[in-house]
Amino acid sequence: MIDDSQASAVAARGRSGMCDAMDPAVASIIVNADDWGRDVPTTDRSLECVLQGAVSSVSAMVFMEDSERAANLATMHCVDAGLHLNFTLAYSALYCPARLMEHQGKIARFLNTHRLASAIYHPGLATSFEYVVKRQFEEYERLYGSWANRVDGHHHMHLCANVARHQLIPSGAIVRRNLSFGPGEKGYVNRAYRRRQDRALARRHRMTDFFFDLQPLESRHRLAGIVELATRFDVEVETHPIRHGEYNFLMSGELLRDAVGVEVSRGYILRFGKSSSGESCLPLAQQTWR
Repeated sequence: MIDDSQASAVAARGRSGMCDAMDPAVASIIVNADDWGRDVPTTDRSLECVLQGAVSSVSAMVFMEDSERAANLATMHCVDAGLHLNFTLAYSALYCPARLMEHQGKIARFLNTHRLASAIYHPGLATSFEYVVKRQFEEYERLYGSWANRVDGHHHMHLCANVARHQLIPSGAIVRRNLSFGPGEKGYVNRAYRRRQDRALARRHRMTDFFFDLQPLESRHRLAGIVELATRFDVEVETHPIRHGEYNFLMSGELLRDAVGVEVSRGYILRFGKSSSGESCLPLAQQTWR
């Protein structure tokens, strides 16, 4: 868990200005459901959480079996949906072009070979990465009627070396940072690599100050600390409502059970927002491999 010294270090860096999207006096935490559109059960579980007010926003997969219906539901219910770039899970939509599946298959075979593969730049896949990212942005625009201004990735592969080196995500977009961890939770080299990666992201993109996985649910002390950080910083919590434990936890309101003056954000809103050029404080949260 992040301690007070880390949180103070973030604030000490200063901010370039507050965004006008929300009164920063209203404390809120971003709870984002991943894999929207992957299949019907995943979409429906996430929608229930959104309608309950337990989830702020979703990350939408394209070229998947429920992508079309999920986009229609997002429009119908005004669901805040970003783009969930997918390089590793085979596309399941019947209308997915064969060429796209071929290029994504090459990428998936590389990224799935080893847990550190995402940190290695593969020059032979540069064209494939560019093509797959471009087609996913285009498909999101077709489904949702606008260009994606918020981007993350399945298994966080939007942070892989090929995407970063060629700056395949447009500048100014909101991009998910690395997972945040406390002192001693991960090795120095691991944390140093992720800090460097996040600094590079901040030069071109907007992002939260901290990012956590909802799991483990059993640690009430950890979750209380995350919620407390949201009173002073932009905090995103990643969740997968298709998992029964997370779904029940969210729908029961357990996340904010003991919180005072904190609510689940109504949309993916950066209260302490960075400018579109990405200029702002460079968060010092310690990071890990995912």
